[in-house]
Amino acid sequence: MPVLKFVSASGEEWEVDGVDGVSIMEHTQNHNIPGIDADCGGQAICGTCHCFIEQIDAMPPIEQQEEAMLTLKFDRAPNSRLACQIRVTDSMPDLVITLPEFQG
Repeated sequence: MPVLKFVSASGEEWEVDGVDGVSIMEHTQNHNIPGIDADCGGQAICGTCHCFIEQIDAMPPIEQQEEAMLTLKFDRAPNSRLACQIRVTDSMPDLVITLPEFQG
């Protein structure tokens, strides 16, 4: 399983072991990692789990609903994703996930 390394906008870091089938958002909630609000509970309808993934090429394609939410983010970058839409798999590499300064 991959190791998920979360980095806050201020540089604080947390590492957790990934669990197969669990979303990146759920990992933050399960380990009390701040920075992902997850207001909609993982339905890709609020965008409050926006994050930046260093290994973006290893991620599954963006679905239409996620793309719609990401277009609303003022700080969107080429490696932006919604953490609720990415489920960890055994075949993923270790990931570095940077959390934005603000959600909403």
